Amino acid sequence: MGLPLKEMAAVVLFLVGLNLVSLYRYRRQERVTNTELLLELLLDVAALTVQLYLSGGATNPFISLYLLQVILGAILLEAWSVWSLVAITSACFVVLTFLYRPLGLPHQHGDIAMNLHIQGMFICFVLAACLLVLFITRITRNLRERDGHLAEIRQHSAEEQHILRMGLLASGAAHELGTPLATLSVILGDWRSMPEFRDSADLSQELAEMQTQLDRCKTIVSGILMSSGEARGEGTIRTTASSFIRDVAAEWRAARGPRQFEVEDRLDDDVPMVADLALKQVIFNLLDNALEASPDWVSLDARIESDRLAVVVRDRGPGFAPDLLGQVGRPYTTTKQRPGAGLGLFLVFNVVRKLGGRVDVRSDGDGGAMVEIGLPLAALGGANE
Repeated sequence: MGLPLKEMAAVVLFLVGLNLVSLYRYRRQERVTNTELLLELLLDVAALTVQLYLSGGATNPFISLYLLQVILGAILLEAWSVWSLVAITSACFVVLTFLYRPLGLPHQHGDIAMNLHIQGMFICFVLAACLLVLFITRITRNLRERDGHLAEIRQHSAEEQHILRMGLLASGAAHELGTPLATLSVILGDWRSMPEFRDSADLSQELAEMQTQLDRCKTIVSGILMSSGEARGEGTIRTTASSFIRDVAAEWRAARGPRQFEVEDRLDDDVPMVADLALKQVIFNLLDNALEASPDWVSLDARIESDRLAVVVRDRGPGFAPDLLGQVGRPYTTTKQRPGAGLGLFLVFNVVRKLGGRVDVRSDGDGGAMVEIGLPLAALGGANE
């Protein structure tokens, strides 16, 4: 059987070059348009048509390989593109029925020629089946990954909408609280100037305590308004990572009064960062959760790992239940039986994610829980400019 092997090898080399160009283009830009996919399949159809023209046309048992392109097109392309591909492959089939280079078959008995044709059909069937399984398996995997990515995006969108509603509620409440707090501050100032309060040591002490608590409430309200209304970087303070951690630990210790609070600061004094109220609240939430689970002992560990600030909070409580570990960070995922519980870690996860960091939650082998947040120094203003 005489075949123009040089011409057919040239077509194979063309397909190899086409695949290399396609891989190079895909690595530069992963998004592939419908038109590009259609063009790729048409070039495959053209290469197959040339091969069939050089090897017997429609009499070649490999003519059914046109179905491979049609099936892939039906999966990957838009409707108009698929029908265009069907029309083009059908036209190529019709042309090859009368326009082709005949095979140089030796004069043999008809049964032998038929057996060769059946063997060719079998090889074509196995080849098409293997290629379809390979391609469709990869396409299905890509579709599953895409659906998973879309589901994750929808989840993040729902969480962000939830945070937005909470932020609007907190901002509105802060505005509403501003007026009564200012009124109370004025009344306390008037009381402190009255003789009956000024001359009584007990009443003066109680008024001073009330003023302290009122000032704290005003600070919290101001912090809520600043977080909801100002861009990051406005109203913040440039400091170092070590100073920030020490200040946060000291403020939390003074506010909560834990029985035993161990702070391990392994940070360099010269690592710059921006003291952000949201990050401070993240650490406060972690410490509050740890204190609630383990009133006798809480620890805070801070260090630098590969241009990242790592903050680890540990406790000696019951730890996380195994069935909850995979759901930690979702709203209202908690074992606490009270309204609104489960939002602390949810807010922690979202703030850290916004800063480009990660949160690792696990139970310690010796008992208790450990929550570690890792934040890139670049997001904290600590990158070298």
